[in-house]
Amino acid sequence: MTADIRHIVFDIGRVLIHYDPNIPFSRLIPDEKERAWFFENICTHDWNIEQDRGRSWEEAEKLLIALHPDRESHIRAFRRHWREMVPYAYPESVQAMERLIAEGRDVTMLTNFASDTFAEANEIFPFLKKPRGVTVSGDVGLIKPDLRIYTLHAETFGLAPAHTLFIDDSAANVEGARKAGWNAVLYTGADKLAADLAAHGLAG
Repeated sequence: MTADIRHIVFDIGRVLIHYDPNIPFSRLIPDEKERAWFFENICTHDWNIEQDRGRSWEEAEKLLIALHPDRESHIRAFRRHWREMVPYAYPESVQAMERLIAEGRDVTMLTNFASDTFAEANEIFPFLKKPRGVTVSGDVGLIKPDLRIYTLHAETFGLAPAHTLFIDDSAANVEGARKAGWNAVLYTGADKLAADLAAHGLAG
């Protein structure tokens, strides 16, 4: 028997909106092998996630430019061309979220996002303002799957963990939510999202 779900929490990147840094960099670094090397060794995931934790882009760029001065233009391009990395929303996911809100369900968002780029995302994608609220990692200095960010989100929005369903595209983040006592499902596409919502009594 599934839990009585009273709160639905959405991740944002790769659940509601598409994110791919290769989009601008396929133009800036056309060679595929060189581009892969750049992301594996310079503007890495670990480097970028620190901006989601609250580090400023100025500090982040300064750190890398000191190590790779010949790559300054490409390093600065990561932030400069950020909007190109989020070219569209996933309509089925957005529709599912908006339906839940329209039905009077309690919907919030929990995201690993830099503070300034999240502010831009709000301008580009107005539907991000529709849920009751959001916890942005860059604002609180914590990132998923740290247990503390789930606890903080639940406390901030008065969520009962056992009656909360979390939707995220990262297996590690889903597991983090489960460790916090939440119900959680891995987002892999529209069909699975619809099936997961239905399985938790939230069918359209």
